[in-house]
Amino acid sequence: VTKTDESEMKRYKDDLKRFQRLSGAVRLRYAETVDFSSIEPRIRKLLDTHIQADTVTRLNEPVNIFDHSSFNRVKDEQGVYGGQTTAARADTIAHAVKRTITEKMDEDPAFFSKFSELIQEVIDASRAKRISDLEYLNQVTRLRDLIVSGRHDDAPAKLRDNDEACAYYGVVKPVYLAHNTFSEQELDDMAADTALAAQTILMDCRKVDFWNDLDARNNVKNAIDDYLHDEIKYKHGVPLSVEQMDEVIEKLMRVARRRSNLE
Repeated sequence: VTKTDESEMKRYKDDLKRFQRLSGAVRLRYAETVDFSSIEPRIRKLLDTHIQADTVTRLNEPVNIFDHSSFNRVKDEQGVYGGQTTAARADTIAHAVKRTITEKMDEDPAFFSKFSELIQEVIDASRAKRISDLEYLNQVTRLRDLIVSGRHDDAPAKLRDNDEACAYYGVVKPVYLAHNTFSEQELDDMAADTALAAQTILMDCRKVDFWNDLDARNNVKNAIDDYLHDEIKYKHGVPLSVEQMDEVIEKLMRVARRRSNLE
């Protein structure tokens, strides 16, 4: 059996600790998975051959921006985040927000697209040194707070406290805005009414295993299609094409399905 010199073993251990710290720091700061597949076999062999570990210390704790205690540990330099620079903590929050936006985008595309652009603008401003590290931290914290609050301040008053309807409104309005012979207020009202109608139709047709029932899904699509024809196209005179109506229906169904998976 080959015996490893004590000084060489210490070097192996020190190198491994540096590797673990680097891996953990990168994952914490950028909320991303780093691909170490090319060197993983060598690291595993090193561990199997020279290192015996009795305990495991978690170095990369994912940040849940909706969990106030998890978020505050980053903001207030607690736990594994202790000793991080202001810029590192801001990066940790910013990239946790970006990850959350990516994961939730289909639940409310309009809402999360807006924040995707805003968070990237702040990150870019920090990289270009247009804002200080403290301002970077303050701005990403503010954006995180706005996302967690779920407020749709730009939605019509009739939808303001209805997150589901706000999500539907966000995908309907851009299609309606293509018809600029109407005022934006008129189109806003029609988009809001469509969102509420779609929500009602989906609630009325809800059943066990709805998303695996083709007939049930088609019933919802047909009901929304009837509403678009009767209320929007003929009653209000918006010249929606067949393609535009199909687009509205598919977007509404996509958002509804994504949101239903959370229940």
